[in-house]
Amino acid sequence: MRWSRSFIPTLRQDPAEAEVPSHRLLLRGGYVRQLAAGVYSYLPLAQRVMLKIFRILREEFDRIGAQEFYLPALHPADIWIETGRWEDMGANMFRLKDRAGRDLCLGMTHEEVFTTIVRNEIRSYKDLPQIWYQIQVKFRDEPRPRAGLLRVRQFTMKDSYSFDVDQAGLDESYRRHHQAYCRVYERCGLTYTVVEAYSGAMGGRESHEFMVRTDAGEDRIATCECGYAANLEVARSALVPIADSASADGGPRRVHTPGQKTIAEVSRFLNVAPQHQIKSLVYMVESQPALILLRGDHQLNEAKLSLALSSGLFRPATEAEIRDLFGADAGSLGPVGIDRKMTILADEALRGRKNLTAGGNENDYHLQGVTPDLDFQANYSDLRLAEAGEPCTRCGRPLEVSYALEVGHIFKLGTKYSESMGAYVLNREGQQVPIVMGSYGIGLERIMAAAVELYHDPDGIFWPLSIAPFQVVVTPVSMADIRQREAAEKLYGDLIREGVEALLDDREERAGVKFKDADLIGVPFRITVGQKIGDGQVEIYHRAERRPDTVPLGECVPRLRRLLDASLARYA
Repeated sequence: MRWSRSFIPTLRQDPAEAEVPSHRLLLRGGYVRQLAAGVYSYLPLAQRVMLKIFRILREEFDRIGAQEFYLPALHPADIWIETGRWEDMGANMFRLKDRAGRDLCLGMTHEEVFTTIVRNEIRSYKDLPQIWYQIQVKFRDEPRPRAGLLRVRQFTMKDSYSFDVDQAGLDESYRRHHQAYCRVYERCGLTYTVVEAYSGAMGGRESHEFMVRTDAGEDRIATCECGYAANLEVARSALVPIADSASADGGPRRVHTPGQKTIAEVSRFLNVAPQHQIKSLVYMVESQPALILLRGDHQLNEAKLSLALSSGLFRPATEAEIRDLFGADAGSLGPVGIDRKMTILADEALRGRKNLTAGGNENDYHLQGVTPDLDFQANYSDLRLAEAGEPCTRCGRPLEVSYALEVGHIFKLGTKYSESMGAYVLNREGQQVPIVMGSYGIGLERIMAAAVELYHDPDGIFWPLSIAPFQVVVTPVSMADIRQREAAEKLYGDLIREGVEALLDDREERAGVKFKDADLIGVPFRITVGQKIGDGQVEIYHRAERRPDTVPLGECVPRLRRLLDASLARYA
């Protein structure tokens, strides 16, 4: 490819809207352009990267016996209503009506569509197991698109699905996917961590995420030296026991706390540390109230709350709802003396505690000397957000919490979709059983963006060779110098004949402009043809290492071939 005939619209300055390195550099390098909020056009360089990721995905999923489909992006509402996700997806789903008034949506994922095929075509355990996949565009009506390709409304996804007759079959399909995912990320050059994850609206009993640590990530993960790793949504940590003073005789005592509403305010006013207080939160769960209790210095983890409630349909109660339920405002609420039937769910950190301080369900009053299981009854569950430095539940060493970018997620769905949509088969005993399913997703744009987040410097990108748009750029310092031009043309032709993906920078530009553009777009190797050509020498520049090597012209192509082969071997 000749640069003079290519569409590579590089930018000299950082775009004002760019928020993270991948956003900034993919715009500056002429890879993408924004069409609308969360909607991007992929220009030729980005498409070359995406196609290489496509190829790696296809090779790895073909390797585990998966079969490729291509399914509609436009779905009838009926199949989503069958699984209950028409409502569960809420405003995140793009919805529309056709000219006959029928409800449709743009697919966020394809569990329902694949399950429709399975229930109509698969009848016996003899037809199982099956692994089906596709690489296709998805849509999500993201309320706050941001960070370039990291939070978008239209994206490309490899989604695959396993269908088995029993749990043992699902475990094997899950294991094969786990291994395939590891190979995909290793071949794409990513450094990743596999973490326990929250299944959310997908459902299922087990899931793992593949995370790339980067400050641009929107997730946080907890990790330990012993190998424990989990998304903070489900991360667990141990707690150092807290010594409580003996409960006062006579039970809770009412104290006046005028204007003191927050944990910090009550702590100062009553000289009671936050860890000796009960934080009371009110949620509406499928229109019914629930009181959620935490230690005063802890934060609620809503993903854990969803698991404890076995429902994702909950929200914080409004101020009016709280006053109607308790006769008091938020900040004066507590679990003692609630005279109506209400779910009370307490975090495990409150189990066995005594002599605590809680709201008195009367404005400007609190109760001291409150003891769980004596002064009120609650169900216990792990509800709190784990924090950095807390002990690992496996080994006791302190947890590390870091930001990370999700590049893949695998789920053991079980029979959630097959039961709701009637996808059954006859097992070996002749009994009808629901098909056991797994779902597995990889975001292609996220692989591309994650690579940029991992591999960049102030001058631009340095791509892993396996997904770089080109492997080498040949740069004559001056196209006006006939020796440089002819040598560059010969090198370019020889590289093409060798099967090397080469870009010839044949533009009539200053050398500095060419070097800056080559660094910006991130081609792994640059062959510079300059004044040294008079001595029969050229320079091979290693972009990632920022290291030039001077080599004889006649040895340049063989030397580069060896460098490419050695580098590609790391991604094999």
